[in-house]
Amino acid sequence: MSKDERFPGWHGTTIVAVRKAGRVVVAGDGQVSLGQTVIKGGARKVRRIEPGGHPVVCGFAGSTADAFTLLERLETKLEAAPGQLARAAVDLAKDWRTDKYLRNLEAMLIVTDGRDLLVITGAGDVLEPEHDVTAIGSGGNFALAAARALYDSDLDAEAIARRAMAIAAEICVYTNTSLTVESLG
Repeated sequence: MSKDERFPGWHGTTIVAVRKAGRVVVAGDGQVSLGQTVIKGGARKVRRIEPGGHPVVCGFAGSTADAFTLLERLETKLEAAPGQLARAAVDLAKDWRTDKYLRNLEAMLIVTDGRDLLVITGAGDVLEPEHDVTAIGSGGNFALAAARALYDSDLDAEAIARRAMAIAAEICVYTNTSLTVESLG
């Protein structure tokens, strides 16, 4: 029996972020699954932090413990460089890629301060979306496609994010409709 058969791993995250008309909305579902079993339906995978009085919204996918470790590190980076999300994100990505402990963490982050909208990965990437929409997690591609299709409609950022999450939940078995939504701007 392989390791993957003994411990199938945690699944079940979809996070989408939409920037439109000066507002950025990050929405995440609440489902956590272990193999084929839903363990929890109301997890909060989108959080607001305010290091140095500068609000930042973070959404995470992957291992929860790993994501919290990264959120704490990001908060420390933001305290050292208040109001400079891009700089803090690059510093975190450098540490994540080079630190012996951190490079084993399995998570991804979407972060925004209302101006910048970034995806941070363990491969050392800090990515800014080209189309003011980004998504991560098991249902991320479904939510991304839906949000991009809805972007040019009359819907505002929050309505787009909510509808994109609903579409992802209809398609991805690891995504539910119990949402946490945070916005800036």
